[in-house]
Amino acid sequence: MSQKTVTQPSVYVSLRQDQALRLSDVVGAMTYALDITEGQPEGHALRSCVIGMQIGLALNLNDKQLSDLYYALLLKDLGCSSNAAKISHIFGADDRKVKRAFKEVNLDHKLTQGARFVLSNAGSAAPLQRRLKHVIDVSLGKDGGHAAFTKVRCERGADIARQMAFSEGTASAIRALDEHWDGGGHPYNLSGNSIPLLGRILCLAQTVEIFFRKGGPDAALKVAQKRTGSWFDPVVVAAFERTQKQEDFWTNLDEEKLTYQVATLEPIEQAIYVDEAQLDRVAEAFARVIDAKSPWTYRHSERVRQFAVGAAQQVLGVEAFSEERLRRLSRAALLHDIGKLGVSNLILDKQGRLSDDEFKAIRRHPAYSEKILTRVGPFKNLAAIAGAHHERMDGRGYHRGVLAASLDLEARLLAVADQFEALTAARPYREGLSPDAALSLIGKDVGEGVDPVALKALELFISTPSAAPLLTPAQPDPAILNPS
Repeated sequence: MSQKTVTQPSVYVSLRQDQALRLSDVVGAMTYALDITEGQPEGHALRSCVIGMQIGLALNLNDKQLSDLYYALLLKDLGCSSNAAKISHIFGADDRKVKRAFKEVNLDHKLTQGARFVLSNAGSAAPLQRRLKHVIDVSLGKDGGHAAFTKVRCERGADIARQMAFSEGTASAIRALDEHWDGGGHPYNLSGNSIPLLGRILCLAQTVEIFFRKGGPDAALKVAQKRTGSWFDPVVVAAFERTQKQEDFWTNLDEEKLTYQVATLEPIEQAIYVDEAQLDRVAEAFARVIDAKSPWTYRHSERVRQFAVGAAQQVLGVEAFSEERLRRLSRAALLHDIGKLGVSNLILDKQGRLSDDEFKAIRRHPAYSEKILTRVGPFKNLAAIAGAHHERMDGRGYHRGVLAASLDLEARLLAVADQFEALTAARPYREGLSPDAALSLIGKDVGEGVDPVALKALELFISTPSAAPLLTPAQPDPAILNPS
């Protein structure tokens, strides 16, 4: 595949004019959600993709390898939400800030630097004894430290990639993202050629992106050369050194050129074109990313989807739902909380009462959801529905505070389904309510807060046999419940 020279900035939509929608258009736009979860500025994954693909070209990878690499670069952080609770617990700090700091240091077997890192990034919520314990664990890669929260991240990311029907080459690269050439990485201490080649490229590309953004081309080149033979495969670094000399290598990372560059670097012969089933898989996969942010939201999005769609199927008459409307509601329910990826786990997992500032941060998440989904062409029609899941009939909801007349039935169904699932699920500060208790509590707010038609539809669905498996109170994710 030949590289293309870009002289004018563009965006996906103009590049794809009169062409079928590619899966890369969808997941490329969705990477902004992964960026904020990982504590990175918008465009981190896209810039990493441009860097990594040019390294792949310099290594003369074939089109199949380049395609696997392309999606691995875009989706390298699919598992990033699954260790957020553990990191927040260990450091007693905002998980996003700690993650961002992790990517800027080299902690491999360096106790002194590890001590400085842990002590400087631990927040006031972390007792001194716990901070001192993790100085050793994080620095030396003990199971209670870096290795543990890297493992869940890499395994979940690879698993979600497989769920989205990507190749094993893509999944394996994501799984090996944090392995280092000398065996000092995580989670399996792989070394040398036992690390998949595409994983070696991912590790270098994301590091180069971070240091480029922090200090420019010289800083990026310096870190690549300094960590050659330790973090990075010397052959991969040599390919990067060659390709970064091209005149437009660094300027192609400019924001106004970025989406165009990502689009042009996909091997056209291997391009995946989306259909409705593929879009459903994307929504289902990102629902797993969303729900992994906190152990207390385990399967929340999927359960909300089932309640919302089940209730919609009970609506008859002029508002009866077509298959198209049901599919739109289903995807909106799966993705309604995507904005929570930008909220600290110190807030999401807090056992006590939220402060005013913390509650303000929570109230912003529907706006984040709407903003993220608006970026994604085929999901634009979901954005307003997803963003309205905390609105009320009397206009005292959030984030827009609109009256009932501005809320279509999909939004009203989603709102009541979200409330019901949240009330029946366990939370760090309470046990889940029974279905009857939850319905009774919601019923007290009918008219002012909750649409009576939506609540009645939910009640009808809950009485059907198909709802029975959903009525057992949801429990936290056992894989990430005990992060200590």
